[in-house]
Amino acid sequence: MTTVLVDDVPELDRFEARDPQGELLGFAAYTLDGSTVVFIHTEVDPEHEGQGVASQLVQGALDLVRARGADVVALCPYTKAWIRKHPDYQDLVRATRTA
Repeated sequence: MTTVLVDDVPELDRFEARDPQGELLGFAAYTLDGSTVVFIHTEVDPEHEGQGVASQLVQGALDLVRARGADVVALCPYTKAWIRKHPDYQDLVRATRTA
């Protein structure tokens, strides 16, 4: 499994996954809705697919969101499936608001 470092790059509206040498491996694009991070797309460089990069990227991004005290909406199918498989992150999903 590739070692992945995850950082928020707010000027590009995305979390980036990089290897220890700084090479970009993938990203998770988002928009903000108040304090909610709306994940819209996750992409990993084809050269690094199948190495656990996407999983580490999503987990790292969600850890950063949690540290901020924010919540998430997962429109990205990969992020949505990852959260579904990891119950300890489901508390980050924004509760449905009723009118």
